[in-house]
Amino acid sequence: MPAATNFSPLEISVKLALAIGIGMLVGLEREWSQKELGTRTFAITAMLGALSVLAGPTFGYVSFAGILVIVLLAGIRNIHDGKPVEATTSVAVILTFVLGVLVGEGHHYTPIAAVVVMTMLLSLKPALTHFAGGLQVNEVRSAVLLGLLAFVIYPVLPNRTVDPLQLVNPREAWLTIIVIAALGFINYVLLKLYSSRGLYYTAVLGGMVNSTATIAELAQFLAAPLWDAMPLAIVVDLLTIVAMFVRNLLILAFFAPAAVLTAAGPLVVMALTALFFIWKQRGRGRNQIGELKLSSPLSLVKVLKFGLIFLIIQIVGSLGQRYLGHLGFLLVSFIGGLISSASTAGAAATLAMRGSISPETAGMATVLTSMASALSNLPLVHHQVRKWGITRKLGYLSFGIVALGVLTMLIVRFSLAGRI
Repeated sequence: MPAATNFSPLEISVKLALAIGIGMLVGLEREWSQKELGTRTFAITAMLGALSVLAGPTFGYVSFAGILVIVLLAGIRNIHDGKPVEATTSVAVILTFVLGVLVGEGHHYTPIAAVVVMTMLLSLKPALTHFAGGLQVNEVRSAVLLGLLAFVIYPVLPNRTVDPLQLVNPREAWLTIIVIAALGFINYVLLKLYSSRGLYYTAVLGGMVNSTATIAELAQFLAAPLWDAMPLAIVVDLLTIVAMFVRNLLILAFFAPAAVLTAAGPLVVMALTALFFIWKQRGRGRNQIGELKLSSPLSLVKVLKFGLIFLIIQIVGSLGQRYLGHLGFLLVSFIGGLISSASTAGAAATLAMRGSISPETAGMATVLTSMASALSNLPLVHHQVRKWGITRKLGYLSFGIVALGVLTMLIVRFSLAGRI
């Protein structure tokens, strides 16, 4: 264990400042929650942890023992006074000391990340208590099922193709199932915490992962007995589409920046058009939603069925690309967009990066797969909602957005050809 004299004054100043900042962050939250131990106690505790490292291991052990004694005495006093034992605050004090020790040893990321997470958990007590208090058996079962899918089955699956045609990778296919299951569970949690606003959050976050899977999961909530489902359906559908456009463009920009010149124009125009229609629906429907009747947050049959559809389309797309060659890549991209535009955009970007296809082809493929993904939402929404008025409205908007994208893509293509 290094001695304090082995550190320069600047290093010691940084360690002390970081330790005090960590302690104050937790302490401010505890004072805001009206706990007895506040900012000064937590700041001094973190600083003690950092100094115990500088002073040597013996002093560190004595300091930690002292923290434990203080926590024990505080608990005994609360019991004597008839107050509840602040177990959470006591654990927070001990963890703050440990974070101070990490700072003293020269760690930066770990203590900072840990204190942010700890403070967030402490501040979310009302919401977490409300959520946990209403948990039901099927919700706990769903969480266990999600853990089984992700941490028990997924690691043992082979990460290679297992069929003679080299088309099916079990781990990749199962990962899709995990994503769909996780989206369903996260959506349920958000809905329970934030009511109808949870749909909007899930639409954006889920659209960045898999827009088709997201709309398939959210469409069931659009079928609830609402007074006016039209604005909600438009906003949810278009939000997933916008998020999907942004994600595909980012994938292309990361792997094949030269292809962005072809894809950016159509994708940006379509995204801005969708945002305009979302803006027109502002304030409509949100106050008319009422309370949604939530079903089971996770259905194994449902996610397995969707995973099977995904697998079939992936096989068809791979065979099309294999036997049609590069000339058929655009057709394959459009078909791939019906279920996973992210993987199709990634394939286009990778091939362009390797020089197998031109950047222009990769850009057009990304736009086409995005268009197909946007249109694939329509049958999913109609299957759940069963309201032709909503389906027609979404159809007009979706095909109008895609038409503007096609027009923009043609303009961009002719402009690039004219430059050449």
